[in-house]
Amino acid sequence: MSKSPTVIPIQPASLFQKQAKIYPKSVDGWFARWRWVMVWLTQLFFYGAPWLQWNGRQALLFDLEQRRFFLFGLVLHPQDLIYLTALLVLSALGLFFFTAVAGRLWCGYACPQSVYTQIFMWVERKAEGDRIARMKLDKAPWSGQKLLRKGSKHVAWIAIALVTGFTFVGYFTPIRTLAAELATASLTGWEAFWVLFYGFATWGNAGFMREQVCSYMCPYARFQSALIDRDSMIITYDAGRGDPRGSRSKKADPKAMGLGSCIDCGLCVQVCPTGIDIRNGLQAECIGCAACIDVCDGVMDKMGYAKGLIRYSTENGVTQKLSRGQMFKRVLRARVLIYGALLAAVGIAFVASLALRSPFHVDLIKDRNILARQVEDGRVENVYRLQLMNGSESAGRFSVSASGLPGLMLVGPAELEVAPAQIGSLPLRLQLPAEEAMQRQGRSSPVVIEVSRLLPDGSRQAVSEKTTFVVPR
Repeated sequence: MSKSPTVIPIQPASLFQKQAKIYPKSVDGWFARWRWVMVWLTQLFFYGAPWLQWNGRQALLFDLEQRRFFLFGLVLHPQDLIYLTALLVLSALGLFFFTAVAGRLWCGYACPQSVYTQIFMWVERKAEGDRIARMKLDKAPWSGQKLLRKGSKHVAWIAIALVTGFTFVGYFTPIRTLAAELATASLTGWEAFWVLFYGFATWGNAGFMREQVCSYMCPYARFQSALIDRDSMIITYDAGRGDPRGSRSKKADPKAMGLGSCIDCGLCVQVCPTGIDIRNGLQAECIGCAACIDVCDGVMDKMGYAKGLIRYSTENGVTQKLSRGQMFKRVLRARVLIYGALLAAVGIAFVASLALRSPFHVDLIKDRNILARQVEDGRVENVYRLQLMNGSESAGRFSVSASGLPGLMLVGPAELEVAPAQIGSLPLRLQLPAEEAMQRQGRSSPVVIEVSRLLPDGSRQAVSEKTTFVVPR
């Protein structure tokens, strides 16, 4: 009898490698202290700014419902969208400029993802211990102690995340009103949704996704290579000095052993929040936090070697053994000068535009139903609607006048009072005498509408709007 063939079961295989959890080790040093300075500065501003008052209202408020944006003394309206565009252009140029000069400074010190990840990791270390303790805790079976440590960490994380979500919504809904609604459990559905949404995003991004946001979700990791060159100051490992690597005692002579300064301790990898080995060169995952510099300098101190095996330097500086002064001289190169010039030009234009900005805006709309009509005494009348946006924080009385044609007169109300940061409208009736109208039959003539406001100090502000006066055949 023939034997039946042996059936080998097919084992499913995953095409994707499982993401290994990173356990960054705590580090102390000059750059670490500067990172904490930036954490404090950014968070004091973020959490504190919505509570500041200016002229009896919130100093920083983006009121989407009323379509008004308050920036301390500035009141912006949808018509001022050009300023938001200018701010975005300034931010982009600033990012290009500083990246070309010194790499990912924004990512390492001020990016919200990096800042909140650092805060969450600090809470994690307080609750679960440093790197080795956290690794042991994750491998240990569940117990009362493990549940307490994990639970206390998440309670603190969720508290920070909810306060962050509440504060973020407080930039769009007056935060004092929001706090009163929260105290009385009367938040609207949308307010509650956005507080929970941004709280959840903070908890997820800073607590769990961390380096994955920087490595896979943020596009900056991909296009940074187009912004830097061999003369950009980046975090570099001096392979010429450090290799060959190898462990040794403090008393050993590395030259006699044929070794470089790197003792291959691996601490630079252990402190990296993205888990890379800086000794393999610049990588897209490097966020420029300089934790590897701090820990390596500490090792070099203990071994009695010179600091700077890992340091801020340029690729040309490392390969050509340039001094710091020589590297700084190369900073003023073409791309840096171009980025700097564009940044300065847009910045000056932005500030000048804000300084010269009129405190009120005027829109003149011609009545489409009544282009032109003849009224008593043969006069010709055109009807318009004037919309005036008072951009100041005080009520204003505005007067209207018309010019441009002989005998042109404004019939009806010529004054308008508009409340602070509000919009007012006024119907305008312009009439032209019969003799003038006869000379302009079938023609459209330019006229000017001037809106003026008398200020308490006696000065006068005026805005002119051009339009046309139509005389029918």
